[in-house]
Amino acid sequence: MSKTYIANIRERDFVDSPFLVRDKVMAMAKNGKPYMTLKLVDRTGEVEGRVWDRVDEFNGLFGKDDFIRVKGKASVYLGKMQLVVQEIERLAEKSVSLADFLPVSSRDTQVMATELRQKVDSLKNPHLRALLKVFLDDSDFLQAYCKAPAAKSMHHVYLGGLLEHSLAVADLADDICRRYSELDRDLLVAGALLHDIGKVDELRYVRTFDYTDEGKLLGHIVMGVEMIDEKLRGLENFPRPLALLLKHLLLSHHGQYEYGSPKRPKTMEAVVLNFIDDLDAKINGVRTHIEKEPDSDSAWTSYHRLYDRYFFKPQNLAEPTGTPNEEQEREVVMKPASPARPAARPKNDKKPSFGFSLADQLKGKSLDLFAANPEKEEGDDR
Repeated sequence: MSKTYIANIRERDFVDSPFLVRDKVMAMAKNGKPYMTLKLVDRTGEVEGRVWDRVDEFNGLFGKDDFIRVKGKASVYLGKMQLVVQEIERLAEKSVSLADFLPVSSRDTQVMATELRQKVDSLKNPHLRALLKVFLDDSDFLQAYCKAPAAKSMHHVYLGGLLEHSLAVADLADDICRRYSELDRDLLVAGALLHDIGKVDELRYVRTFDYTDEGKLLGHIVMGVEMIDEKLRGLENFPRPLALLLKHLLLSHHGQYEYGSPKRPKTMEAVVLNFIDDLDAKINGVRTHIEKEPDSDSAWTSYHRLYDRYFFKPQNLAEPTGTPNEEQEREVVMKPASPARPAARPKNDKKPSFGFSLADQLKGKSLDLFAANPEKEEGDDR
């Protein structure tokens, strides 16, 4: 069966392709007729599916985390691609390729694994280096660490996301330590690489990304500290004060109690880790949100409920033609860009033209002013 990837779907396309059902919600329209909303995913993204007809019949065919073959028409609604589903067929797992359905980091896993080993080898503190190497020598842990996503929905939501995020935070730690020499570089880098290790067991990532029972009951922060304790028991003469400082980095890296942090940062390294972890997570989250709406002509993204705002999308500015003279070059560099001048108003048009109508400003926006925020995930999903 041919596969149409979500990233390649365009408005008015007729789609006949397998998808993975990440979510399935039954609801009732104002006229009393049932309808179904689906969140369909593959490794390139997700698309909403709407079922208006034969709802009861289709509802009994499949459930969440099943593979289904969907036939339907693509349309853009409020700036987001949507499939109006006409036919649904449940598929056996053996009939699909799992690699088509879970998003994967754009970075090569083997390259990142090599960077991880290099980062560990760069640690000058023999105790921290020994601890990290114990983790690397654990083949089951290393396989999970290289495969796991960094979160369920907030940031780095793809296979390899945990390793990509941890390396990025470790690189930021190196950058910060070059500017602030009083920081313990080895402690901070070790904390960056270990701060989210509990996520290898907190999250499950076989068909879809979700929390395990252990993840819901304990959370990755507590689980990560337990993993470090387990490895420390196999190391002789590991300094207790150093172990205390390292575990504090894990326990405080979310920064505040309301973000699921058992402790607030109380060392300089803990303060820095909290900020650089949050920085990398938010950059990835905003970038992903901006990139997921390639069909929208609006200069603004749709509303991001977790960040509680819209984001302005970078626009490609027209390249100047010809060779500007020196004065023009100076003007291009020094003079800020002026907004486009509105079109001239026809003489018989009595209404003033301000260039941007209310419809223009609301294009691509969600008008649901009373939508509740989605349930906040354990640990602030960071």
